[in-house]
Amino acid sequence: MTNGEISGTDGDLRTVTRRAVAIYTAVLAVVAIINTMSLIHEGAGERWWEPWVWEWSSALVVVSILWLPWLTWRAAPIEAWRRPRTWLIHLGGVLAWSGLHVAGFLVLRHAAYALAGVRYDYGDLRVQVPYELGKDLFSYAVAVATFHIADRYAMRREIVTTAGLPVTFDIRDGARLIRVPVADILAVASAGNYVEFHLADGRKPLMRVSLASVEGQLADKGFVRVHRSWLVNAARVTGLRPEGSGDWTVELGALEAPLSRRFPEALAKLKG
Repeated sequence: MTNGEISGTDGDLRTVTRRAVAIYTAVLAVVAIINTMSLIHEGAGERWWEPWVWEWSSALVVVSILWLPWLTWRAAPIEAWRRPRTWLIHLGGVLAWSGLHVAGFLVLRHAAYALAGVRYDYGDLRVQVPYELGKDLFSYAVAVATFHIADRYAMRREIVTTAGLPVTFDIRDGARLIRVPVADILAVASAGNYVEFHLADGRKPLMRVSLASVEGQLADKGFVRVHRSWLVNAARVTGLRPEGSGDWTVELGALEAPLSRRFPEALAKLKG
């Protein structure tokens, strides 16, 4: 596994995760306090402590299950929203998130009420569960968005623009940091859990990050998605060769990359 300061690598991924969890937890705590004060002001509950139990049992469970939207965000990044697989993963994530949330706070509330010597009544599950699902959809989406935004913020540090110097991109290959001019990156290809950078000097460093994440950073630098597994630097394209059935081969000097017929916009950009 790689580690270091690049988003998507293990070291920086831990930093991104910690920051996202801290931000989400802080916002959640503020919301829980506001909701508790509102319930107390409205006179909700027969006992003074009930609003505190209701809100904070929910908040504690949400924080404890933040690993779930983290997993789905990693498995189905927002950049891949056009793919049905992404929607299916997040649908399953929402349902699991809501189920764990409800089950968790029910356990905590029943325990708290039992300690107080009273019985907790959640109400009709047929009514309450759909109601909670609606709220959980929002909290799940905010969690995924928080991880995504924290990651985008970290990824922006990969592109370094200095006056008078070329735009560069930092590649973490194992324990080694490789800083290369963006113009020297011919193409980027998916390689399992890694991406492989094809450089003009023949090097092919690997970095543990999704192709979608790299695409998000290089799209405005002239890189085009030509295949589900390939990005190419449009400025380094030296030729296009038809392969039949709408498929093409992109020539980048000695390097060749496939251009799938499923990416007609890419073909139009490269021809233009």
